[in-house]
Formats: sequence, structure tokens, C-alpha cells
Amino acid sequence: MDHTAPIVEDVLGISWLDFNLSNVLMIAVVSLIVFVFCVWASRKLQMRPTGMQNFMEWVVEFVKGIINDTMDWKTGKVFLPLGLTLIFYILVSNLAGVATVGVVGHDLWWKSPTADATLTLTLSGIVIVLTHYYGIKVRGTKEYFKGYVSPVPFMLPFKIIEEFTNTLTLGLRLFGNIYAGEILLSLLIGLAASSVFGFLGAALPTLAWMGFKLFIGTIQVYVFVMLTMVYMSHKVSSDH
Repeated sequence: MDHTAPIVEDVLGISWLDFNLSNVLMIAVVSLIVFVFCVWASRKLQMRPTGMQNFMEWVVEFVKGIINDTMDWKTGKVFLPLGLTLIFYILVSNLAGVATVGVVGHDLWWKSPTADATLTLTLSGIVIVLTHYYGIKVRGTKEYFKGYVSPVPFMLPFKIIEEFTNTLTLGLRLFGNIYAGEILLSLLIGLAASSVFGFLGAALPTLAWMGFKLFIGTIQVYVFVMLTMVYMSHKVSSDH
């Protein structure tokens, strides 16, 4: 199962600028799925919700619960769209590679985009940048940067290191869990496709692993969104 990635190198003649076409494809597919689903599920809103509106309202309440667990609602309500975007996008991304993988030649095209560290670290980087932006917006520039030298000035290097470690751990935790799951799933599918005996031996483990991967993918969504709101609360709340 030694698959390669369809990579376009030296884009625009820049030696370090490469594009993984599989990532580009899956990001576009996942974005389209999330957009179409959300528009479809909320197209006919009613005072008495039925069908998919019930599900959408449950997700909204779920994210509101995460925000309320990390900060007061008056401050945190502005982060509700961010939480909803992350929960839908990461969930669909995590589950995209559960059912199958798509291989053309030796290139792996269809997979979970969150099985690539580039995407997960980009997501975590965006989250950390947003925490700084809203920290300054809510608390003011002077009060915000004062927190980096409080209670004593020598805390500054540790605060800076913390920002890097938060970015890395937030992104790599998601990547590691999804990537490991896809590797094992690929091995099981390869065994099932190798022969009749391989299929019989791998069928049940493959189904069991798909179910477990579904569970892990869902848990990782919750962990990512929860930590996002925790980091955000540390920046916008003056008591942290």
C-alpha cells in the first residue's frame, strides 16, 4: 500500500511552492458538501422544527454548550459561527476517508484531508491567529500585550513558546489520529482485495475499524472545537 501523492512542483517557477492536488480536490469536495448540506438543512426554517432543522438546532446548541463551558455567553456568542464552521468542516473531512480511498495508478486522490498535516496545521494556525485578533479587539492592545509580561516580565519567553506549542499540538493531534486510522484502513482494504481468503479474513476487521474510526473522527472534532474555545477564552477574558 505504498501510495504516492499527486504533487505539482515548482508552481510559478518557485522552487519551494508545491501543490498536493489530492488535498486541493478533497478541500474543494468537503467545502462543497458542507455548503450544500447546510443550505439544504436550513432551507425551510419553521417555528416548530422538524427533520433536519432539529439536527441543525441540536448542533447549534451543542456548540453553544461548548462556548458556555469555556467563557460567558455575552463574550463568546460571537464565536458561534466559528465553532459551527469548524465542527461541520472537520467532521466531514475526518469521515471522507472512512468509506473508501481512491487510488489512480499509484497516486492517492480520495482520502480524509485532515490526514495531511498541512491542512490540520493550517487550521490550527488560523485558530491561533484569530485568538490574537479577538484578544486585542476585546481587551485592547495595551491590556492584551500586558498579559504576556504578567505577573512578571520573565514570563514573556514562556508565553511565546506556549503559542507555538498550542499551534503544533492542536494541529498534530488531529492529523495523527486521522492519519493513523487511514493507514490501517488502507492496509485492511488492500488485504481484502488481495484474494478471496484475504477478503474473508479482513471483512469483519475492516467494518469494525470503520466504526471505530467514525467514533475517533467524531471525538477529534469535539476536542478541536473545545480547545479552540479554551484558547479563545484565555485571550478574550481578562481573568486568565
